[in-house]
Amino acid sequence: MADDQMMSQMSQKPGFIAALDQSGGSTPGALRLYGIPDSAYADDQQKMFRLIHEFRVRIMTAPAFTGAKVIGAILFEGTMDGEVRGKPTPSYLWEDRGVVPFVKVDRGLEPERDGVQLMRPMPQLDELCERAVRLGVFGTKMRSVINLANREGIAAIAAQQFEIADQIARHGLMPILEPEVSIKSPDKKGAEAILFDELKKRTDALPVGRQVMFKLTLPDVPDLYRPLAEHPRCARVVALSGGYSRAEACRKLAANHGMIASFSRALVQDLRVGMSDAEFEAALAQSIDEIYNASTAKT
Repeated sequence: MADDQMMSQMSQKPGFIAALDQSGGSTPGALRLYGIPDSAYADDQQKMFRLIHEFRVRIMTAPAFTGAKVIGAILFEGTMDGEVRGKPTPSYLWEDRGVVPFVKVDRGLEPERDGVQLMRPMPQLDELCERAVRLGVFGTKMRSVINLANREGIAAIAAQQFEIADQIARHGLMPILEPEVSIKSPDKKGAEAILFDELKKRTDALPVGRQVMFKLTLPDVPDLYRPLAEHPRCARVVALSGGYSRAEACRKLAANHGMIASFSRALVQDLRVGMSDAEFEAALAQSIDEIYNASTAKT
């Protein structure tokens, strides 16, 4: 069955997850990095999302973007509902490229309180999960942010992530929990230590047979999250680039055993809209190789 094959790939296969899930707030920055200015679409959100979809299609159809090294891809909801070469995006990824599809489900962040930003309410979550299941999506991803080493705030972040993960798991989907520690935090190391304790405690309490995945900021202390990566109730721990350059993110990732990449900006930082197909594909292939090596060859 496809779900069993996807589960095996996500929990065991060497490689990394591509994060192609920029939403409305982050899409303009992604397009600017690609070489498309805001003036190209002005206030036309429909055109903006069409342009970012074209960019993502260019990535997903490139020769190097296959399950040989890119074992999964996180999609924006609109990308999940769209098509690639005449097929629904999740079907194209899995059937044509061997890449396991995920979808971003959160609706952005609440204002900061107790040094953290919780996720906004998600009244649409059950409907989105049902649609994702119908389209052949394997799992979901949801992001919240930790700015300060505040134990009360970080405990609230973990509680919310696990509560919503339980709701998602009831649909048969694999939840990726992403409590991001800002790389600008004045006590990033302290925040990560508190976060690890909260995640470990709640992972220990998961029912037998239930698994989650984590997407975490590359830690200041190498291998901090290794006990989670080796936990029987954790399918995989992946790393976000979090604003680090690809070179820096790969260097840090290589020092963390059991952790693979799920990079967004670091994956596409060298890609430009004006490149020829050959130039684009060569730049993407080099990026994929660098991230794959950091995910699989540890120091």
